[in-house]
Amino acid sequence: MGVWTRRRLLTSAATAVSAAGLAATAALPARAAAGTARPGTGDIADALRALPGLRLIEERQDAEPGYRHFVLGLRQPVDHTDPAAGTFEQRLTLLHTAADRPTVLFSTGYQAVLKPRRTEATVLLGANQLQVEHRYFGTSRPPGLGYEHLTIRQAADDHHRVVRLFRLLYPGAWISTGGSKGGMTSVYHRRFHPHDVDGTVVYGAPNNVDDREDSAYVRFLETVGTPAAREALDAVQRRILLNRAETVARYEAWAAASGDTFRIVGSADKALEIAVLRAPFMFWQRGTAADIAAIPGPGATADELYAWLDDTAGLSLYADRTAQHYVPYWYQIGTQLGYGSVPTAHLADLLRHPDAIEARTFVPRDIPMVFDPAAMPDIDRWVRRRGSRLLFVYGTQDPSVAEHFRPGGADSRVLWVPGGNHGADIAGLSPADRASAEEALARWAGQEYFTQTLGT
Repeated sequence: MGVWTRRRLLTSAATAVSAAGLAATAALPARAAAGTARPGTGDIADALRALPGLRLIEERQDAEPGYRHFVLGLRQPVDHTDPAAGTFEQRLTLLHTAADRPTVLFSTGYQAVLKPRRTEATVLLGANQLQVEHRYFGTSRPPGLGYEHLTIRQAADDHHRVVRLFRLLYPGAWISTGGSKGGMTSVYHRRFHPHDVDGTVVYGAPNNVDDREDSAYVRFLETVGTPAAREALDAVQRRILLNRAETVARYEAWAAASGDTFRIVGSADKALEIAVLRAPFMFWQRGTAADIAAIPGPGATADELYAWLDDTAGLSLYADRTAQHYVPYWYQIGTQLGYGSVPTAHLADLLRHPDAIEARTFVPRDIPMVFDPAAMPDIDRWVRRRGSRLLFVYGTQDPSVAEHFRPGGADSRVLWVPGGNHGADIAGLSPADRASAEEALARWAGQEYFTQTLGT
């Protein structure tokens, strides 16, 4: 596919937005401008259609009582520093309840989720919710085949323009939130536009400051859980690799039957090794006491070993049909975000692919990647020194946060869910910590909203 020029983008009937409309959106003030329709003064659908650069794609009839669910497209610059680079349409979803309620800005870090799921902050505050699909994921893809403009700053600027535009309709308090990569995205947005929102709730977000030094991840995986659980994981990894030929053949047969291939990672053999290496990390991300008991033992059959690995590490993730959707994720890992290491000493005699879990493995070779070692230290310094009104919620059993954010600014904190994994949330905190988190949300959003919602 050829690269679209700015002229082709702006004159295409598919965009349905003029260059003047994009410029008008970029020039919007942070608060409402005169003459723009708002919820409360007319129908929300009409108000959305009146916003410059915004397309109402669909109103879905699947929202909870009291909400309306809209799928939207916002015309965004490909490069926020160069208008001549053209535009793309970014997918958004809106759960609207009332203009005088708070608004939660929900960052997925990946593609948008079209199910009308309310985040924890949205539920607690009885808020509107605006979900932002990350650039280069899902349908939010700039034209062309490369990823030159997939940076944390460009994504932060996307979110900034979203907030500025939607404050025309929702002038009250704004809270941003996200989990895992979505939480990272929320932090990066705050780094470059710290005053866009009134507070941020982040779940399970890693902070890999120095990608050359990953010992924290290895230490975590060598000490998490019980010695018996770790030994069982080590043993099942070895059993699978000792039975490599049969397991790879089964993996290849599955791919052939489903019309899948392994062109991105290189081979089914390499894909299997990746899955085996990542299995303990992914196990502890989601694992419970019941899952520990289900780790296959010495008498496990080949079928049981294969099924366990598939359930734990997701074998389809490394075949092309699914892997192609995560190329932008691995591109970000390999250019700015960094990635953790895993223990390998107990498998050293069985490994064949020394670069197996490097980001480069998951990105086609014709896409150049150059790592920026200054990106994450810059984020970390801001969080430690200046990041205010940041709440990080982590699980003590989550290997993703072996390196985690340590906020030092005003009204910021880290709270831990004992035994929690990558799905840790405010509801899982101790009673005292839960009260502290909810009180922070109350202050950031305005006490009256929180009181009305909880009836306290």
